[in-house]
Amino acid sequence: MQDLKPIRVFLEVAALSSFAAAARSLRMTPATVTRTIARLEEELGHQLLLRTTRQVSLTSTGALVAARYRTIVEDFDRVTRELETVTQPHQGSLSINVPMSFGLRLMPGLVDSFRLAYPNIALNITLEDQLIDIVDEGADLAIRISATPTDKSTIWRKICEVPRIAVAAPRLFERCSRPRTPEELDRKHCLSYSARKTPETWRFRKGPMKRSVMSGSTIISNNGDFLYELAAAGAGIAVLPEFIVHDGLRDGQVEQVLPGWETARLWLSLYYPPYEALPPLVATFTEFFEAYLKDVDGFQFSTSATARPEP
Repeated sequence: MQDLKPIRVFLEVAALSSFAAAARSLRMTPATVTRTIARLEEELGHQLLLRTTRQVSLTSTGALVAARYRTIVEDFDRVTRELETVTQPHQGSLSINVPMSFGLRLMPGLVDSFRLAYPNIALNITLEDQLIDIVDEGADLAIRISATPTDKSTIWRKICEVPRIAVAAPRLFERCSRPRTPEELDRKHCLSYSARKTPETWRFRKGPMKRSVMSGSTIISNNGDFLYELAAAGAGIAVLPEFIVHDGLRDGQVEQVLPGWETARLWLSLYYPPYEALPPLVATFTEFFEAYLKDVDGFQFSTSATARPEP
């Protein structure tokens, strides 16, 4: 049957054991309910309900039909709700995975603005630096700041580039010499960002000159904000995203080390499960996210593109 309305009427009568109560619940007239049930019984070729002056009860066939169709109607309604969620760009819920420092610094303002624009979209935001398996985690999208991605099983959208700057507190150079070139960096003063417990490699460029330097192994951390606080306290030199160090540079808490030497930039990307096309809710957040970041210091925008990483 294409039309589920007769089944819904029948299930309501069966649940309430009353034509009149079902009519009130469904906002129908008792006569319409009676006719609907009669047509359903005629179509199925079986009596479904026993009617007496005192009550309405199910026949054995009616009990079987109610049991089978109740599950079908519940599944139909569930799928309908899910389809409404993914086909309506301004209503539903999104699960988003975000890096820790980016999440703590930028997501509160972004989320507040997004909720003002889209009050009917609920957000579930998880902060985590490790690259997740987005399909296994059940996230609708994830934000990542990383080197050029190599994962070919998901879809990456490069939003912008993230400049990185070598910084240190001015007082650090009261007890050690100020480096003028990458080769003059003293490893024991270099704070390393790494999730693998091994020092990272800093890559510098100045015009045609390129230099690669292994950072220190004395202090290694997987959190940029922690490394910034260490650098600001005079514990060493850190190479960090500009959005982390921007305020400190402005206020004089830290200064740029090796001015004129540019460090390799990172990608700020959104990545998604292998959708054939972005669901409307995901597309809504993606557009808002990119527009919001264009007004935030510390990001370098160029042409964006949605694509799988090249082999």
